[in-house]
Amino acid sequence: MMLRRVKILMRSVLFYPLLWISGCTSEFAVEQEVASSDRVVEFQRQPGKLHISIEGNPFATYVYFDEKIPRPYFMEVKTPSGLQVTRNHPPVPGQDEVDHATFHPGIWMAFGDISGMDYWRLKAKVEHEMFVGFPRGELGQGSFAVRNFYMTEEGKDRLAAELVHYTIQVIPQGYLLLWDSTFTPVEEEIVFGDQEEMGLGFRTQTPISVDYGGRMLDSQGRSNEEEIWGTQSDWVDYSGQMENKWIGITVMQHPENFRTGWYHARNYGFICTNVFGRKAMQAGEESQVTVKKGQELRLRYGILIHSSNAEGDVNLVEAYQHFVKALSGKTPTG
Repeated sequence: MMLRRVKILMRSVLFYPLLWISGCTSEFAVEQEVASSDRVVEFQRQPGKLHISIEGNPFATYVYFDEKIPRPYFMEVKTPSGLQVTRNHPPVPGQDEVDHATFHPGIWMAFGDISGMDYWRLKAKVEHEMFVGFPRGELGQGSFAVRNFYMTEEGKDRLAAELVHYTIQVIPQGYLLLWDSTFTPVEEEIVFGDQEEMGLGFRTQTPISVDYGGRMLDSQGRSNEEEIWGTQSDWVDYSGQMENKWIGITVMQHPENFRTGWYHARNYGFICTNVFGRKAMQAGEESQVTVKKGQELRLRYGILIHSSNAEGDVNLVEAYQHFVKALSGKTPTG
């Protein structure tokens, strides 16, 4: 096993020789209470893509360059049982609902209004600049970090910078993707507007959507779009039965975010957790969140990918507690 770990680390160095030489590596590390596991997280880079596997089995592909979708996203996300839990990308006619084919590629973060720019509907570009922390895999977890720039609609000027640290952990409840984004203005300020389409979103496999027999459940015991849309809670799970397994995605909000987000939740297989759209989510007066030069806005989320033999077998409360402890307090550096 030691030889295998050395091989993995060497592979990362070969992928990112310039980053290695410069010493620019991510110091972001979650609290070392990861469940003991002999599953190794590995990375393989191709142009514009980072393939992630766990114990040799595909987990997800992180796409950071796509001519049709000018913002990063995770696609083909798979559960520990090997079943894909996000909708096929692109959606397959006759097998998938094919709406929002480019807007909903898997798991993503996007915003319909930052200082008037629309990144959700792909009218403005989120540009991947570089890996500031090269992908590093080991027993039980793997991590990488990137810096993105939010461009103006003309694509000539940088509006905002985003530093994102990603960590994939193997925990008893499944695979946990830790998402830690920090936004800073490039010029004087950035303003996050008030829309439904603002935040971290995902699209499930069509067969596990509520419309096809799946279910949504939040930490308050509410279910499906009729009860969850426009509400706030620690987490929402979207899951259903597929090939004799119960599979799902749970999105979790960190209590240290500046505000608990509202859920833009749809029975056709979509959830977005939105800390900005107070009026759009019918929760009060219009919200404008301004980040001025020298300030930053940090958002932390967890995405649990799980599978089990039956509904209720996965302890979502324990997974949420693990997530909160993993991303509490410590500020990552690139």
